Amino acid sequence: MSRPVGISGIGPVTAFGIGIDPLWSALLEGRTAINPIRQFDASAYGCPLAAELAQDALKIREIVPKHYRKATKVMCRDIELAIAGAKAALDHAQLVTPGIDKDAQPTIPPQRMGCQIGAGLICSDVNELGTALITSRRDDGSFDLDHWGREGMQRLTPLWLLKSLPNMLACHVTIVHECRGPSNTITCWESSAALSLAESVRVIQRGAADACLSGGAESRMNVLAFHRQVQAGRLTDCSRGPERAVLPFHPNADGTVLGEGGGLVVVEDAQHAAARGKELLAHILGTGTTQTIDDWSGIGASAESIGDAINQALHQSGVAPQDIDAVVPFGSGIPAVDAAERDALHATLGSHAASVPLILLTPAVGNCCSGHGSIQLAVAAQCLHTGMLPARRGDDPIDGLDAGPTDARQANPKHILVLSASLGGQNTAVLLGGAA
Repeated sequence: MSRPVGISGIGPVTAFGIGIDPLWSALLEGRTAINPIRQFDASAYGCPLAAELAQDALKIREIVPKHYRKATKVMCRDIELAIAGAKAALDHAQLVTPGIDKDAQPTIPPQRMGCQIGAGLICSDVNELGTALITSRRDDGSFDLDHWGREGMQRLTPLWLLKSLPNMLACHVTIVHECRGPSNTITCWESSAALSLAESVRVIQRGAADACLSGGAESRMNVLAFHRQVQAGRLTDCSRGPERAVLPFHPNADGTVLGEGGGLVVVEDAQHAAARGKELLAHILGTGTTQTIDDWSGIGASAESIGDAINQALHQSGVAPQDIDAVVPFGSGIPAVDAAERDALHATLGSHAASVPLILLTPAVGNCCSGHGSIQLAVAAQCLHTGMLPARRGDDPIDGLDAGPTDARQANPKHILVLSASLGGQNTAVLLGGAA
């Protein structure tokens, strides 16, 4: 990595709240945010559980500048999560933008601030869509497609599409904070946030920006989005209740639980951060990205492809496998994905894989899909910054991995590996190092 780049601010948004403080406290205490779903009636599904952010915990009109409040009418939940994460990350990085204070001089000139955000394929609001669809129903209950094309679609609110385009997360964030540097949107499921971080690193290294907002956000607390995950066979049957719903790497694991959240981090040129007196939380030492192409079963993970991503990150960083002090895996509880991650760790880290501590987040915040990697990166950076490793829930030790129950503890890690394995087959590995 020819030009040192690191993370100077973190803004996770999870069911515990906005920012790192509520999330970090919950992780140290070993709490979970998984509960029965409140946003819609999920009783007909085998898994009516999720990790939801309370509706009143995110008041978007209080986060955006006063002049921008009219635009909140075309913000879906995913956009709101990204906006909240951006402000939290900028505040944490001690950066001023016009979206933070319109009367102050921006810390970084707008043209030197980029933005890369991961996003999901956003479903339309069910009430808005249903109100229009019902007008094209025939008397016998069947659907009249011709009527829908001629008249039914006209019943949709004129700006409905602006709520559902994935690039609108980055669009609103860049407008609010006047990020005029390179901007992009990546839609690769659980790997989206880490892929956006890798692109932010490249943008800064080629001299196109001094800092970038990076990460992802997603809420699948929509009956259409939720149903797709049910149909994909990824969710647990929830028979163990919220406390033990997700069991990463456990022999009794049978699926994951959805969460809503994500957030952003500030990726910044290390010299630029030092010049403004800001200590980095973590250095980005290496990134690896691969694509699983030998199987499309709807799971999208293979040990070989995940291992290739890990090896890329290790090679890029020059860090030896035995020097990895902790790993933040996807750890979804989906048996096939967990097995691929486990085998990849053993193949790349060798005997060290059995003793390196795993930081497991899905049992606490659910699988936040395109936003999940942002939470992983934020927690890894916090671990490096504080020297602490979070608690892990559960009752049983995990064979071949340090993933069993434990209290939070001081460990002073120097290198943390962050992994993702997405539904679409994209895999990432990000190696973070301590700032000291």
